[in-house]
Amino acid sequence: MKIAIASDHGGFNLKENIIKYLEAEGHEVSDLGTYSEESVDYPIYGKSCAKAVASHQAERGIVVC
Repeated sequence: MKIAIASDHGGFNLKENIIKYLEAEGHEVSDLGTYSEESVDYPIYGKSCAKAVASHQAERGIVVC
């Protein structure tokens, strides 16, 4: 399954662990950011994940805040 995932800075570490788990289970994961613990605005990343699912670029989406 193709899964999009995104987070804000507060969810960055959890997102990284979820990605590792999903890939180990054989899923294709699209990491839409953020890519560090530097402070960012959550809605920007949530919206990118929602768009990926709505446009069928991903079957499911996970957003971590």
